[in-house]
Amino acid sequence: MAFFLETLLGGLMAGMLYSLVALGFVLIFKASGVFNFAQGAMVLFAALAMARFSEWIPVWLDVNNLLLSNLIAFVMAGAVMFAVAWVIERLVLRHLVNQEGATLLMATLGITYFMEGLGQALFGSDVYKIDIGMPKEPIFVLNSFFEGGVLVNKEDVIAAAIAATLVAGLSIFFQKTSTGRALRAVADDHQAAQSIGIPLNRIWVIVWCVAGIVALVSGMIWGSKLGVQFSLTTVALRALPVVILGGLTSVPGAIIGGLIIGVGEKLSEVYLGPYVGGGIEIWFAYVLALVFLLFRPQGLFGEKIIDRV
Repeated sequence: MAFFLETLLGGLMAGMLYSLVALGFVLIFKASGVFNFAQGAMVLFAALAMARFSEWIPVWLDVNNLLLSNLIAFVMAGAVMFAVAWVIERLVLRHLVNQEGATLLMATLGITYFMEGLGQALFGSDVYKIDIGMPKEPIFVLNSFFEGGVLVNKEDVIAAAIAATLVAGLSIFFQKTSTGRALRAVADDHQAAQSIGIPLNRIWVIVWCVAGIVALVSGMIWGSKLGVQFSLTTVALRALPVVILGGLTSVPGAIIGGLIIGVGEKLSEVYLGPYVGGGIEIWFAYVLALVFLLFRPQGLFGEKIIDRV
C-alpha cells in the first residue's frame, strides 16, 4: 500500500506541473480561439531568461544572497515576457484580427521558431542550471500508518504547491473579474466583443502576458528539475494530451486533465509496464487522448461546439 501511495503522490505532483503547462494553451485559446503551438518555445525562452539573469545578477549588482538574486532575476525575466507579449500583439496578432483559425495557428508556429532562435541568440545554447533553493532530498511521511513511511521528494511537493497556487489564482481571475469575462467574450467572437467596447488589442496583450508568466513559472520549475536546455520545448508536447482530455476552453479541465495524465502515467508504468515491455509512460497519455478524440472530442469540461446553418 505504501508503494502504491508513493506512485500515486508522484503522479499527482507530476500532474500539477503538466496542468501548469497546459494552462498556457488554455489561456491563449480562450482569448483568441487558436491553439498556441508557441507555448513550448515560451517555456524555453522564459527558462533561459531566468537561468541567465540568475547568473548575471550577482555579477552586475554584487548580490550574494541567492533568494534576492533569484527574485530580481524572476522580475527581470517577467519583464522580458511582458515585452515579448507586447511585441507579439503589436507585430502579429493586431494584423490578424478576424482571420481564420488556420491563419492564427500558422502565426503561432512562426512565433515558435522565432522565439527559439531569439533565445539562442540572446542567452546561448548551452545547458543551464536554475537554482531556486528548492530542497532535493526525499523525506518519509505517514510513518505512523505504514512501516517505513511513504517516500516523497521535497522538490516535487514544493513545485506542486507553487503550480497549484498559480492555477487556483488564475481560475479565480477568469471566473470573478471583469477582465476574465472579457477574455471569454473575445474568444467567442472578436467582432462582437469589439462592438460592445472590449479593447481587443489590450485583452490580447494581457492574456499573452499572463501566459508568459505561466511559462516563466513552468520553465523555472522544470529547469530546476531537469536543467534548461532546448529539449525543454518538448515539455509542451507532454501537455497536449492534458488539454485534449480536460478541454481547450476549461481552466478546471487543465487541472483535472493534468492530474489524470500524471497519475495514469505513473500507475501504468508501474503496474502495466512489466506486461507490455516497459515504456508505457511515454505513450499512455497520447493513447488516452486518442480515445477522447474518438468519443468526446471536446474533452471532459470543454464546450461542445454546435454549428447552426
